[in-house]
Amino acid sequence: MVRRQGSLGEVLHWLGRRIGAEVAWIGGTSTAEAATAGFRRTILAALDEQLRRLAVGRLAAVTTQVGGAHVHLEGFGEREPRPVLVTVSAVELSREAAALASRAGGLVELLGRALAADDRLRGYEEKARQLRFAVLSALMAGDVALARRMTAGDVPPLLGDERVRVYLLHCLPADRDRLARAYQDASGYHGPGLMVHCPSFREHLICPIAEDSGAGGRLQLDSVLRRLVRENSAYALGASRLHPLDATAAAYGEALHALAVARNSPERVAAYRGQPSLVHLLPRQAAVGWARAYVAPLHAVPKLTLDITRLALTFPRSAVARLLNIGRNTVAAHCRRAEEALGLDLSDVQARATLDLALSLSSLQSGPQPDPPGTQQAAPSLGELLRTRPAMTWAETFLRPLRDAEHRGVHRTVRSWIEANTDAQQTAARLGLSRNTVRAHLRVAERSLNRDLLTTGSGINDLVHALRAVSGHRAQPDEESEHRAR
Repeated sequence: MVRRQGSLGEVLHWLGRRIGAEVAWIGGTSTAEAATAGFRRTILAALDEQLRRLAVGRLAAVTTQVGGAHVHLEGFGEREPRPVLVTVSAVELSREAAALASRAGGLVELLGRALAADDRLRGYEEKARQLRFAVLSALMAGDVALARRMTAGDVPPLLGDERVRVYLLHCLPADRDRLARAYQDASGYHGPGLMVHCPSFREHLICPIAEDSGAGGRLQLDSVLRRLVRENSAYALGASRLHPLDATAAAYGEALHALAVARNSPERVAAYRGQPSLVHLLPRQAAVGWARAYVAPLHAVPKLTLDITRLALTFPRSAVARLLNIGRNTVAAHCRRAEEALGLDLSDVQARATLDLALSLSSLQSGPQPDPPGTQQAAPSLGELLRTRPAMTWAETFLRPLRDAEHRGVHRTVRSWIEANTDAQQTAARLGLSRNTVRAHLRVAERSLNRDLLTTGSGINDLVHALRAVSGHRAQPDEESEHRAR
């Protein structure tokens, strides 16, 4: 019974039947952790002195009588306070019965130690998991120094390198704990990288790995991840390009797009092959000027509202709620506050894409100093920025995979899907297709554009800007909101 880790109550019930007594196991606080059904717990009050002396090791065992009943007490283990086995019987226990009780008590104490060790191990693993998440969170915020301080001197190899590649493993949610435990080293890390449970998507393991993968010793975590995908047909793996440690968030975004491609490819493994971001191709001073004017109304909202809104532009609100451990209604309330400040409806895909671009641009330095007061030129509109040569070239290159004869139907579907505010049912009705065909076309677009469109939707913003730039197919919401703000 002990070998199969039966419950304490089961063991005591077995012992009581064998020796003809009522039995209780008294923990270090002098309370009964388990007892047979007929054990009178009121008897413990009369045994208080003996229990305390046994608990601190001043006695090994004692036999006494309480109310005409024969009581035997024995302490076990070396760590104080020691647990005590109490037997109560109508007649004194025989030598054989007392020996059996003593042997059973010793086994129960060992079982307790084993269970306590398991609890401590689980506690350690949970703390290690929390620390890995905290380190990744600091890296995603670009604060490498904070990530190092969190490790309290036991710095993982990842933080000793200068560049990182992020892998995103899609696996069964139930497998994440097993995988993280299987490849965890003695420090709670994973050799040259980390395996971190994604708080937003339960089937994702986020795995940042140092450029020098040999820095973590013998474990080649990137090879492990590729092997796991080969051996498990339900797995897929997306990999970013190499990035500086303080650009881990950008690497994660690339891995997310690569995973969308991997899940639609026979190999189920893909590396990011995207082009430079539109943010860095637009005319810097003009683009930053537009962006800062556009987001100026958000200066009046709390920073938390801005942070939550920024996340909600990329991920579903339910995922943001899980990421921040808050309610979906709280996320919605912060988004409504931002909508009211800007005069936008963030349920509209065009508005979300515009705000996401503005927030990304507004965090950049504009380069030259602003003109003296009274000489500033009006900031251009987003439409004007997207008609610049760099933006047009970027958009043509971005959409080129969908503009050949083979994918002409996919291009038409994708454009209609954006015009339908990413409503697949409405898109299907417009084009005379089934909803399944629309989703199949979108999967092809994901693979061709190297962007995630359906899992998190994080690639939709680029698609919106590219379609705007090449066709100007919709009035720009930034201009409308500027008029409302005025």
